[in-house]
Amino acid sequence: MSSSDAPEDGPKETSSVSQNITDADAFKILLEMKIKKRQKKPTLPSTVTELDTEDGSKVYVVGTAHFSDSSKKDVVKTIQDVQPDVVVVELCQYRVSMLKMDEKTLLKEAKEINMEKLQQAIKQNGVMSGLMQMLLLKVSAHITEQLGMAPGGEFREAFKEASKVPFCKFHLGDRPIPVTFKRAIAALSFWQKVKLAWGLCFLSDPISKDDVEKCKQKDLLEQMMAEMIGEFPDLHRTIVSERDIYLTYMLKQAAKQIELPRASESEPRKYIPAVVVGVVGMGHVPGIEKNWNSDLNIQEIMSVPPPSASNKIFKFVIKATVFGLMGYGCYRIGQRTVQFILSMPAAQNYLQKLTEIRSHH
Repeated sequence: MSSSDAPEDGPKETSSVSQNITDADAFKILLEMKIKKRQKKPTLPSTVTELDTEDGSKVYVVGTAHFSDSSKKDVVKTIQDVQPDVVVVELCQYRVSMLKMDEKTLLKEAKEINMEKLQQAIKQNGVMSGLMQMLLLKVSAHITEQLGMAPGGEFREAFKEASKVPFCKFHLGDRPIPVTFKRAIAALSFWQKVKLAWGLCFLSDPISKDDVEKCKQKDLLEQMMAEMIGEFPDLHRTIVSERDIYLTYMLKQAAKQIELPRASESEPRKYIPAVVVGVVGMGHVPGIEKNWNSDLNIQEIMSVPPPSASNKIFKFVIKATVFGLMGYGCYRIGQRTVQFILSMPAAQNYLQKLTEIRSHH
């Protein structure tokens, strides 16, 4: 064939091939290319823990520090080397927005915790859960301000790299944060809530980048939280241990065998082991390893207990404090304004509740 004939005949041959190939065949071809690219015995970072399922699937858990450049590199290398079928990250639907924000926007958002954000958090999650959310954000913002680095960089890198791998799914593997907050609050007594809130509100210890890398074996954010909640075993159980169970369950669900497409309904079903990469805080890795071979039921840790008496009292105290500050501010403005505030239905309601509480005692 001469060179002048090639342009004419080439497209015809390609067209013939494209018409004969089925979707199932195309999938198999691309999957084979992906598997060939996958390293059989990859040399992975020391922060990666390899786990196996009974049906032969592999799970590579990357333990990260949420404010670490090194962790981001570990995630990228792991995904590129193992070419996973699924990537699971320690995020829930309430925190997924951080995947699409750039570093500058996230840095600005993390530093700016104001009354508007507090009101929005309370409106969405209730008074107690909203306050807990803002207090935990303050911990994150404290680290952000000290380091000049936005959190969650390893999750954004995982999202980017997963999109480059053929047929790779991206799963959110963490328990919804409102459930965690509500269960955490229910586990504390009234004075424990006050003590924890006080500790979170007055963070001032400086943190360096070296501190973050030293905490590579135990995530910095979770270590700070662990130090503050160490005297509250029930709080540690809800914030750390229960989420270990949930993350393990989600990783095992993602690691189920993959069904290959069939050319026809009569063709027998074929399955191949899955390869999964999990990206979680380093503090969760021991718990995932501990729970890996257990039969897990997450229904219990997904339930939200009804508010206790201490919860109702604490909630009332918070609201009463807000109205008290408003009233004091209005007093400074003028007596008529005070009378107007006290005549408001909401204020009347809380005054009535206060009277009832006093009468019971």
